[in-house]
Amino acid sequence: MLLDEGIAQLRSVQKLNPDRDLKKPCVYVGMTGIAPSLRFKKHKAGYKSSRYVRTYGIRLMPELYEALNPLSYDEAVIAEQGLARKLRSEGYTVVGGH
Repeated sequence: MLLDEGIAQLRSVQKLNPDRDLKKPCVYVGMTGIAPSLRFKKHKAGYKSSRYVRTYGIRLMPELYEALNPLSYDEAVIAEQGLARKLRSEGYTVVGGH
């Protein structure tokens, strides 16, 4: 999910992303068993939500995750972590991706 750039001002986010490229966006990486659009709406509504998405979420970024679906739960756990690492190594500011 694309996040507002304001999230990059949070000290905890800066600590997670020491090599941030200012030209790359801030993103949230997560996994879900429901449609991403519905999950995004639930985040924004505060239902089992990440405070980062609830406060800073702008929109989905299917270009970053479409190729990964569908996955089993075990595959999704690995893919979530891998995508977060990959994006962070490319300079994205990443939250989530446990």
